[in-house]
Order: sequence, then structure tokens, then C-alpha cells
Amino acid sequence: MKTNATRTSLTKFNTKYMVELALMVAVILVMSFTPLGYIRTPGLSITLLTVPVAVGAIILGPVGGTICGLAFGLTSFYQCFVGGTMGTILLGINPFGTFVTTVVTRTLEGLLTGLIFKALRKINGIRRFSYYIACLCCPLLNTLLFMSSLIIFFYNTSYIQGFVSTLGVSNPFTFVVVFVGVQGAIEALICFLVGSVVSRALYAALKLNQK
Repeated sequence: MKTNATRTSLTKFNTKYMVELALMVAVILVMSFTPLGYIRTPGLSITLLTVPVAVGAIILGPVGGTICGLAFGLTSFYQCFVGGTMGTILLGINPFGTFVTTVVTRTLEGLLTGLIFKALRKINGIRRFSYYIACLCCPLLNTLLFMSSLIIFFYNTSYIQGFVSTLGVSNPFTFVVVFVGVQGAIEALICFLVGSVVSRALYAALKLNQK
């Protein structure tokens, strides 16, 4: 049976968790609607939003990572309605496929990053590297899931086939490698360097505050 002290402790924990989650979502929203979140390119933009998603998944767990990924995805889907992005064209071709590509994939990205970090923390020999591995997995998952969905829903459309012809590739695999090779590497490097430092510092500070 829960004592009053236990209930008070749980209430404080829940409040603290919700505040931290709200702050992470706020960071994602600010980055999404300012130049901080994307490096614009003619094709796919280089996104820096994998950094707060990775940090959220690490310090808030799989549930927090899922919500942070969902926030990332919803802002990405919203920009498809604003115009001037690749997503706007995809939305006109297949709205459902665009929703899956922008929202579902990013939600899964946050969830899987949180699960990966949680699993790595239980392995003694790998625990010290868990931050770095999780922060590398997040952008890689973003690229893998996003491009997989893009191939499934849009590869055979005239829009994507235009890129295929321009790049001179012959199959979906080579298209993905050429289309996102440099971009994916930049996203992975930034999230690996920035995300791991920030998440490790926050994780230590928040754990200290709980004592």
C-alpha cells in the first residue's frame, strides 16, 4: 500500500517529467519554425531536429522519445501545407503516404532510440557508450525510416523518377545512397557530436537532482 511520502514522491516525479517533456517539445517547435531546425537544400533538407529527439529519448525514455518524435513529425507534416518544400509536392501526390513518411517514421524514430538507449544501459560493457550509440542511431533511423517510406509510397511517381533520372541511378537502393548520402552523413555527425554531449550532461544532472 502506498504511503503519503510515496505518493508525494511520485507526484513530484510526474510533474518533473512533464515539465522536462514540455521543454523538449518546446525546443523542437522552436527549431522547426526557425532556421535552427533545417539546412535548406534543393532536394531534401538537412534536419537538425534529430538532436532534440535523441536527447529527449535518452533523458525521458521511450515514451518521451515517442512524443518528441511525434512533435518532430507533426511539424514536418505541417510544413507540407505551407509550400515551398518537397513535402508540399508529395502531399499533392499522396496525402496518406506523406503523413506516414513525415509523422509515423519520426514517431518510430523517437521510440526506437529510447528503446535502444534503455537496452544499452543494462549492458555493463556498453553502458558508457550508450549515449553515443543512441545519438548515432537516431539520425540513422530517421534516414532509414523516412527513405523506406518514400520508396514505398513515391518511388514510382513521376516526381521521384525525375530525381532518379537526374542522378543516373537504376534501382531504389542506389537512389537512396546517392540521394541522401552526404545529407545523412552530416545529420549523423551533428547528432552524434552534439546530442551525445548534451544528453550525457543532462542525464547526469537530472539523475543527481533525483537523489
